[in-house]
Amino acid sequence: MEPVTTNDVLGLMDSYITSAALNAALELKLFWLLAEQPLDAPAIAQLLGIPANRTQYWLQLLSTTGLLERGSRGYTPSHSARTAILDTYSQDTWALLARDARDRFPAILDLALHIREPGSTWAARGVRSPDYFTQMVEDPERARRFTRMLYEIHLPLAEVLAECLSMRGVRRLMDLGGGSGVMSIALLQRHLDLTAVVVDIANVCAAGREIAEEQSLEARLTYHAADFERDDLPSGVDMILECDVGNYGEPMFQKIRAALNPGGRLVIVDHFAPEPGLAPALAPYPHWAFLSSLERPDRSYPTTEEVQTRLTHAGFRVLSEKILPDSARMRWTSGWVLVEAGT
Repeated sequence: MEPVTTNDVLGLMDSYITSAALNAALELKLFWLLAEQPLDAPAIAQLLGIPANRTQYWLQLLSTTGLLERGSRGYTPSHSARTAILDTYSQDTWALLARDARDRFPAILDLALHIREPGSTWAARGVRSPDYFTQMVEDPERARRFTRMLYEIHLPLAEVLAECLSMRGVRRLMDLGGGSGVMSIALLQRHLDLTAVVVDIANVCAAGREIAEEQSLEARLTYHAADFERDDLPSGVDMILECDVGNYGEPMFQKIRAALNPGGRLVIVDHFAPEPGLAPALAPYPHWAFLSSLERPDRSYPTTEEVQTRLTHAGFRVLSEKILPDSARMRWTSGWVLVEAGT
């Protein structure tokens, strides 16, 4: 909400406290606990092992956000909490999102003292930023949780993409950096003569295979373990899909073009910068962009014009660009742009 009064600005200054309180509630599954039955502060303190006074203030703070309501029998999730949290994603997805936010929080500590740092503010403070790629490579369980989280979040987008994307002439699809294969699954369910291969790191592929089996698609959806930026790609595919991947450099496009059959197509689905030097306008991209700049000050988001120029330099013909329609199930993201190019 846009601040209007001085009190609004003062509240915004301390909003990180509210954020931390909310993230703790998500990680500790407070909203699901209270959805089962109303509980008062002493009961919550005992169940979660939190000091009583701290629990009371925590619940009071969450109530001021409109996410909890206090009644005669205790605290319950508000209508907003049920709609925006409980009815949207699973407990584990919310817990993992909150955990990732907690991991990023150290980036903003003592920000006024380090914002002038020409390099990483993390390094300037002698701390290491989260390396999510390494975590996924080294920790199969984290990779599994992360992959399932993205499957849940991207499922509405996958359904829209399957409705809008022409698969004319496509028998074999490569889902590059496709994670769970959520986009491929939606396309496979709509086009029964289609087969697909997801290219991602080994632990992600293992999690994706579980999901493909749950959808009874293991015969038509395979997973190829690789670091697609360094390793060779499978060849002999009619279409390559990059959805929310972010690697749109000319060398990557040349590598993709070599993997496509003659007449093959590349489809990119993502959010792009409205102009050079800005992040996509849709929340929470400005937050993510600023946080990312604290680790890599040179981080930038490309515009669609920049992506299309790189595609042309790599030997592609840009065929179309369009904004995908919104869906009521797209809870927090909209404005996805689809760019299609041919060899």
